Amino acid sequence: MNNLDLMSCRGWVLALCLAFPLSAAAAEYQSHQLQQNRLQVQTDEYQLQLSFKSSGAVEVFYQQPGVKQLPSFALAEPELALPAQLKDDNTALQFGTDQLQVRLQKSPLQLQFYRGKELILAEEAGYFAHQTLRGFRFALTPDEKLLGGGERVLGMDRRGQRLPLYNKASYGYNGETKQMYFGLPAVLSSKKYALVFDNSASGFLDLGATEKDVLQFEAAAGRTAYLVMTAPGYPQLMQQYVNATGKQPLPPRWALGNFASRFGYRSEQQSRDIVQKFHDADFPLDALVLDLYWFGKDIQGHMGNLAWDNEAFPQPKQMIADLKAKGVNTILITEPFVLSSSKRWDEAVAANALAKNLAGQPKRFDFYFGNTGLVDVFSKDGQAWFNGIYNQLAQDGVAGWWGDLGEPEVHPYDTVHSVGTADEIHNAYGHQWAAMLYQNRLEQQPQQRPMIMMRAGFAGSQRYGMIPWTGDVDRSWGGLKPQVELALQMGLLGMGYTHSDLGGFAGGEQFDQELYVRWLQYGVFQPVFRPHAQEHIAPEPVLHDQATQDLLRPFVKLRYRMAAYNYTLAYQNSTLGLPLMRPLFFADDSQPQLMLNKDSYFWGDAFLVTPVTAPGVKAVTVQLPQGVWLDYFTGQRYEGGRSIEQPTSLSTLPVLVKAGAFVPLVPAVQSLSQYSSRQLELHYYHDDSVSQAQGEMFEDDGRSPDSLAKGQYELLKFNATYAQGQLQLSLDRTGLGYAGMPAQRSLTLVVHQFSKASAITLDGQTLPELPSQAALDGAAVGFYRDKTNNKVWLKFDWQRARHQLQLTTGS
Repeated sequence: MNNLDLMSCRGWVLALCLAFPLSAAAAEYQSHQLQQNRLQVQTDEYQLQLSFKSSGAVEVFYQQPGVKQLPSFALAEPELALPAQLKDDNTALQFGTDQLQVRLQKSPLQLQFYRGKELILAEEAGYFAHQTLRGFRFALTPDEKLLGGGERVLGMDRRGQRLPLYNKASYGYNGETKQMYFGLPAVLSSKKYALVFDNSASGFLDLGATEKDVLQFEAAAGRTAYLVMTAPGYPQLMQQYVNATGKQPLPPRWALGNFASRFGYRSEQQSRDIVQKFHDADFPLDALVLDLYWFGKDIQGHMGNLAWDNEAFPQPKQMIADLKAKGVNTILITEPFVLSSSKRWDEAVAANALAKNLAGQPKRFDFYFGNTGLVDVFSKDGQAWFNGIYNQLAQDGVAGWWGDLGEPEVHPYDTVHSVGTADEIHNAYGHQWAAMLYQNRLEQQPQQRPMIMMRAGFAGSQRYGMIPWTGDVDRSWGGLKPQVELALQMGLLGMGYTHSDLGGFAGGEQFDQELYVRWLQYGVFQPVFRPHAQEHIAPEPVLHDQATQDLLRPFVKLRYRMAAYNYTLAYQNSTLGLPLMRPLFFADDSQPQLMLNKDSYFWGDAFLVTPVTAPGVKAVTVQLPQGVWLDYFTGQRYEGGRSIEQPTSLSTLPVLVKAGAFVPLVPAVQSLSQYSSRQLELHYYHDDSVSQAQGEMFEDDGRSPDSLAKGQYELLKFNATYAQGQLQLSLDRTGLGYAGMPAQRSLTLVVHQFSKASAITLDGQTLPELPSQAALDGAAVGFYRDKTNNKVWLKFDWQRARHQLQLTTGS
């Protein structure tokens, strides 16, 4: 029985809490002082510190004598304390900025949080601490909806749920699931605030389950601090969140490409062969993922070796170099467990790299893979030993890192780490592992962006470049159905690259073509395109029949055509905290029902995607926000603000484009190592109802870790205005530029729903009209009206910093 199971025995816990009280129900204010922008408040029971981490985010940190505190894991470094105004009216302190104000009532002590004059959140009993339990209580308003808690399959509104906070594997899930790999001690409210508990210990998040109008966080131990953040809208709230907890660095561009991945490739020859199959079948490919067979011939007994099995992989360095020459990057799995039967056990013990037992010796325990110890990623010795292995593998040319079982999957309560016991830091283990790996990779390879996949983490893990996935999902329609919900919930709390094992990982008796195709179609519009599964049914499209390949090839190539658009989403995530997959209520937060939608999502600003998650579907119900929407594949026009039935077939996916959207496309290539925007195709989705529209496209070298900090990028800006039959488009190039930036681009501009244009000028010069698409393809400049599809195609060289186009309709 672990500590979380013990906490479920509420009567036992309550008895202990009453027997050993540390905190009374209400404290009384005694004094305060403002030092280095931090408000220090002394009460008769504890000290309270408030500090602003951004203009709309404040940390509240209770420090009571006798209550052990751990370092913050959620806050970005260096920890900030921004200036805020302080007022004292004798009965209360007011501490805040123009975006967020904290009212601290003195007797009894209670905190309230305001956005302007609106009360958004208030402590109920507030802070509590007992010998075995500590946490906070907040008041909930009757109609308040609560999203968050990380990976759970419960619907978007988690109000009324009691959520375990203990990262735990959930093998083969395919329906309602309350506890999974990546829990987050945080919620986002329909009142436009986010609340993050900066506590890594085992616990619960009670969202009005036990008491319907009380939000209660409780933990066995850990830091007694929380963060409150607010903003007028949800996209701005995301920015406040990442300002406080850290921004996701840009991934290497190749991480947005296609992955070859399975459990697993067993030899160098098999690895080479599968890459060749992708090439021969005309499927783009950017990465090969090697599961645990790279260091052992079978599943059990080898974990911890973390060195090439030279019988199966006789020339790994040469293999990696050869694959790299084909534009394919190698990613290796690693785990934090070192089996006592592995070749490195004695080495790890001698290096003091392992977590301890209560006697101060390396902690050993049994789990599926064998008798094992666990690397203490919190200790300097554990980090040095683990990083030494990563350094050697990086010298072999490994480009990406896959951290598996990092919950940790098995973590006995009596395991002692350098900063605390297992139950004190369990939920931050994957987070600390990612921090260790990310920082070491930047130190060792300062010109290369780290690529790090992890299965578990904590609030703020995004700042270490973490790319999470949703674990060992069942290979079934029930496994596919919750994937949008899981990704949206994670993206709302910083983890914008959350994705699924495309096609499903676990189980399945025989290949289901429809399920497989639908899952991979959805993958085109999710952050990482990585089919992965147990090998009895091939996860790679190139190993299936020709009909399946022919269905999927256009979608994989569409993923590559969208590389410029998708990379711009990565830029928006890194600078603004916007997830790549965005919930529908981002479009209109005045419609509460949009907050409940777990079936559709925005891919950036342009696309509205509704994956098909049941067999035999001919149409899907789509809840349209306000505006005009166009079917991406057919051009069918829909008025928003209502629900529609959108037709689909196995060769299409229900995807809509918002009128007023700009979508840049580039030629599909075999690998993103060949990426170029010199030939750029820019689509503008016009509708007469849209009078103004904007878009952007971000470009840099795709690999430099500091391109944003140094301004070594180019930002292309697009604007449209429409009035009285005249459409004006402006194109701007801004930024300092980067190595390899095109001096000019051959631009094909496609304006949808505007074949009525009869005259077009570019910077005041009239463009010639050409009679056919073929004539336009062979020309350097001109335009063609495709009246059949209601589009106008324009072609010219984008040479200057700014171009202005005017499209005028006839009388």
